[in-house]
Amino acid sequence: MRQIAALPYTTHADGSMQILLITSRDTRRWVIPKGNRIKGLAGHRAAELEAFEEAGIHGIACPASLGRYSYDKRKRNGAAREATVEVFPLAVTGQLSQWPEQGQRELRWFPVAEAARAVAEPDLQAIIAAFRKPPRDPGRFVRMLLWFKDKQSERTGMLAWFHALMPKQGRFFEQFENHAATLVAGADALARLLKGGPDMMVHIKEISDREHEADDIIRDVLQDVRRIFVTPFDRSAITGLIGVMDDAIDQMNQTAKAIALYEVKTFPPQMQDMSALIVECARLAAEAMPLLRSLNLNATRLHDLTERLVTLEGHADILHEAGLKTLYAAAREGNPMDFVVGREIYSHLEKVTDRFEDVANQISGLVIDHA
Repeated sequence: MRQIAALPYTTHADGSMQILLITSRDTRRWVIPKGNRIKGLAGHRAAELEAFEEAGIHGIACPASLGRYSYDKRKRNGAAREATVEVFPLAVTGQLSQWPEQGQRELRWFPVAEAARAVAEPDLQAIIAAFRKPPRDPGRFVRMLLWFKDKQSERTGMLAWFHALMPKQGRFFEQFENHAATLVAGADALARLLKGGPDMMVHIKEISDREHEADDIIRDVLQDVRRIFVTPFDRSAITGLIGVMDDAIDQMNQTAKAIALYEVKTFPPQMQDMSALIVECARLAAEAMPLLRSLNLNATRLHDLTERLVTLEGHADILHEAGLKTLYAAAREGNPMDFVVGREIYSHLEKVTDRFEDVANQISGLVIDHA
């Protein structure tokens, strides 16, 4: 038996993340919203529907799954059948006051690590635990070694006396993390925008505001690169990383501008799915930024994150091609201008995912050079 499931999550302003779990109706154990596949409906769309029916939540489901887990599904006659469940991340945007299975289950938000411990299936535990891993603590002994190494380097060499006069390493890590926060907010607004509805102008303004905020951050970074004597990475690596991050939010803004200019009100499924991929890309980039503070300890996790970013970009290319084909077929029998407008929006969306692949490449370069 093949099933689908949603992994509902929300991210708070401080960067912490929580996972929504629900109880099953029969055993009352903690699970995630899941159900059978629906013929004619993509897996992530079916997962969205299950999340609505079982938990009353709606959000942005990424079309690229996180993985699969298995469990024994009990039938009413007592027999068991193995079910394989494909899990799709769902960025929760709201909860309804009423839903089909209201009152039949308990709902609770958990920190990621606690959510992983709460579920019973080992493979699901692994999927949830890997969804957002905290930066590794080097431990007291390693911290002492690093401190001793720094002190020794200060006391040796011909320019050791000058070390105390050097400016510190600046706020580069903080700036990376702040810029990543604008990517998350911009991606969320972009996905909401492509769902249409009465609040489209609100979402367009949100993207524009985040793009201006990102411009301020990259301006500070470029000033610090010129001003700071000692930097944590090569200057070209710092400017390269913040540059491609800024290109991503710029392309989100270009998408919103095109939508406003041409007064587009409805969007095909492929565009919406590409925006959902962008939400997932932004989440991964935001997780990666704090890990840059300790490349040696976090090299493996950074590799996993960059690998998924590259995979998501490939998935976006498939959606882009399929969307253009559908758009062209419709335009041949309708208004050719619809193809021109749609192609421009698709182009900007694809460039956003391309820039996130560039982010992955920049991070991989840092790991190779410094870890």
